[in-house]
Amino acid sequence: MKISIVSPVYKAEKIIPVLVKRIEQSISNITCDYEIILVEDCGPDNSWEVIEQIASKNDKVIGLKLSRNFGQHYAISAGLDYATGDWIVVMDCDLQDRPEEIPNLYKKAQEGYSIVLAKRYERQDTLLKRITSAIFYKILSYLTGVKQDKDIANFGIYSKAVIDAVCSMRESIRYFPTMINWVGFERTKIQVEHNPRFEGKTSYNFKKLINLALDIILAYSDKPVRLTVKVGVAISLLSILAAFYTFIMWLAGNITVMGYASLIISIWFLFGIIIITLGMVGLYVGKTFESVKKRPIYIVAKTINRKEI
Repeated sequence: MKISIVSPVYKAEKIIPVLVKRIEQSISNITCDYEIILVEDCGPDNSWEVIEQIASKNDKVIGLKLSRNFGQHYAISAGLDYATGDWIVVMDCDLQDRPEEIPNLYKKAQEGYSIVLAKRYERQDTLLKRITSAIFYKILSYLTGVKQDKDIANFGIYSKAVIDAVCSMRESIRYFPTMINWVGFERTKIQVEHNPRFEGKTSYNFKKLINLALDIILAYSDKPVRLTVKVGVAISLLSILAAFYTFIMWLAGNITVMGYASLIISIWFLFGIIIITLGMVGLYVGKTFESVKKRPIYIVAKTINRKEI
């Protein structure tokens, strides 16, 4: 029984040695057959050099360096494609996901679950990060029609069958938690301790979270288009009622000259709705255009201790 640990790496040169050491200490309680796949997402520091140094002395550490900064979930996809374990653990590199929880996740999986998710309690994030994260997940839950738990992210253990299903999804927009939700399988969650960041600060600001939410919504839901249709129908009904009311008032002799202000307001309002609708459709067309190009999801520039995939 082999376990793969996949971790995307970005600006973590001081964290990597501690991360690898703690993973090895935790995984040794389960099996001696494991691999640690570190995917360096072309960060501005010396993370890749650190991975090379560690991997040159430890053949259980596999290093992948992407050709440019593709993003966290694309780096996860790269690591999953290279994973060969019967069970795969996905975790962030900042040590907020505690390697010491891996045995607990694995133990729970042995009860017959294909997916065991880590639910963070007492999150050790800044107040701003907790607020933006809560807003992000509420918007995402509403527009995708699937409840998203703000306390569950990437951290968890997944069977090979689950990861094979995820890897078969080659769409250009990647978001690991949503993909895991989509594939199904028997799943559960356990509460885990959440640590403060080992060093530095998150690269996700509010703008990046909104852009990520927009990408996910466009990739996994047509609800925004459905909402614009509903708004259009509602406006049409209101317009019919307003026209009927105006006609009755005219028959009663209460209207002699139509109001200029109401006409201008109506025109601006309806044009605004039309532009929003066209913009929404344009976004979907744009994402479809990106998909039909069939470009690779990621590009690996360098590897060390690479296993054939």
